[in-house]
Amino acid sequence: MSEIVDQDRKMLDNMPKDKLLDLFFLHIRNLWRVDGLYFLGIEEKFGTDAATEIDANCWRLMGKLEARALKKTLGMKGNDIASMIHALKNTSWALDQRDKETEVSETRGIYRVNKCRTQLTRIRKGLGEFPCKKVRFGYLKSFAEEMNPNIEVNCKICPPGEHPQNIWCEWEFKLKEDKT
Repeated sequence: MSEIVDQDRKMLDNMPKDKLLDLFFLHIRNLWRVDGLYFLGIEEKFGTDAATEIDANCWRLMGKLEARALKKTLGMKGNDIASMIHALKNTSWALDQRDKETEVSETRGIYRVNKCRTQLTRIRKGLGEFPCKKVRFGYLKSFAEEMNPNIEVNCKICPPGEHPQNIWCEWEFKLKEDKT
């Protein structure tokens, strides 16, 4: 490692754990701020459809890259549903979701967001719900495929579709059925 990286690691190593975690979550929120700001800029100039298309392509690539990096960073060997959900819970998308639920069995996993900060912020600013299904589906599909090509992703609930007041989105991950 370079001397600068070593200095940065030493600085972080000397930070109290609670402050280090605060810093970590600040940077995750900053990632989301940048995502939101560039989206709003594209949306304002070219419309929601164009912004969504660009966003979907970015997040589709991000899913694959993030899964690959997490497998290496976490030293993951498994490619089952439980391993995939564990990796998903460690993503930049999932870590700072404050009101989420997961369910895991041998053949099926569920990831559910009950309160979505992004959606609630848009509504508070008078922008309305973001039709995020296309963006999130591409991200989750490429993430799951990178973890295990035999995992399929199903959207159960997500805008622009109808959703109950207490759930913004729900995603199901299953092993593909053997057709032989």
